[in-house]
Amino acid sequence: MSKKHVQLSASPTPNPNAVKFLPNMHFFESGTVEFQKSSDHMDESPMAKKLFEIDGIDIVMIGFNFISVTKSQAAQWESLLEPIRDCIVSHLENDELVINLEFVDAIKRKKNESSSDIEVKIRQILDDEIRPAIAMDGGDVELRSFENGIVTLHLQGACSTCPSSTMTLKMGIENRLKSEIPEVVEVVQEI
Repeated sequence: MSKKHVQLSASPTPNPNAVKFLPNMHFFESGTVEFQKSSDHMDESPMAKKLFEIDGIDIVMIGFNFISVTKSQAAQWESLLEPIRDCIVSHLENDELVINLEFVDAIKRKKNESSSDIEVKIRQILDDEIRPAIAMDGGDVELRSFENGIVTLHLQGACSTCPSSTMTLKMGIENRLKSEIPEVVEVVQEI
């Protein structure tokens, strides 16, 4: 059995605690799935499960063509980058399952259930404009709710602990949604 040839580059993100790893392959069509160390769904991603065996990793987000890893505050990149890189390359070269695609599809279906017309518009702007830009920095954003004019979002991956996330939320996302959807009064981050 021959191994796949994997090229992997690492890219810093605006969050000093997160690095985005870019392999020369795609894992699924679009979107992201975030795993935290205490995730109930760890068995859905053997890749995330392996990465969490490296001490100092708090969040693993798998995107359609990237893996974003967020370290704990106390951990140092000097001791993490090489083990993370080796883990990802070994996993991919051995053609091991990265993530259960049925799980990815189930998450997408659940997000689209019982949405109001305004939520559909919000998701469309997020999907078409906001999420691709945020994914370039190793993060993602998910609509949690729209109630009484307030959009509640969940920032994921590199964005979840990024010092500039408030600016992204207010200056970028809130301004864009307000300009397109008059019913939007404010955008807040889920805590």
